[in-house]
Amino acid sequence: MQEYENMVNRQRKWMLYLLALLVLGAGFTPYTRIFYGLILGTVISFYNLWLLQQKTNTFGKSVAEQGTARGGLGVISRLAAAAIGILLALRFQEIFHIMAVAIGILSSYLIILFDILIVIIQHKKNPNNS
Repeated sequence: MQEYENMVNRQRKWMLYLLALLVLGAGFTPYTRIFYGLILGTVISFYNLWLLQQKTNTFGKSVAEQGTARGGLGVISRLAAAAIGILLALRFQEIFHIMAVAIGILSSYLIILFDILIVIIQHKKNPNNS
């Protein structure tokens, strides 16, 4: 369970780093509309990542304690959050770039992939630290 907690903390940290970079991009570049869209999408993606991690943790504990799984992983609520983000971008097109919001919504999956690649590379360099 400790390894899962470490992974969750790493992924959240990477998401916060990404958000910080996007805020800097919005503040110091002339492409504010694109960066605002990326920020909106990434915030939604961060919420979806957090929700998925919480549901996975609860799901795992339920299986470990009871032997059966109760409930799902919150697919509907994550899709609803993404839909709300897209609707916001459509409603306020002068503020948010719609494609940037869509790319931002996918950012948590890129962070998960990035984290997995880093762990694999570290494990190959030092296989004794499992």
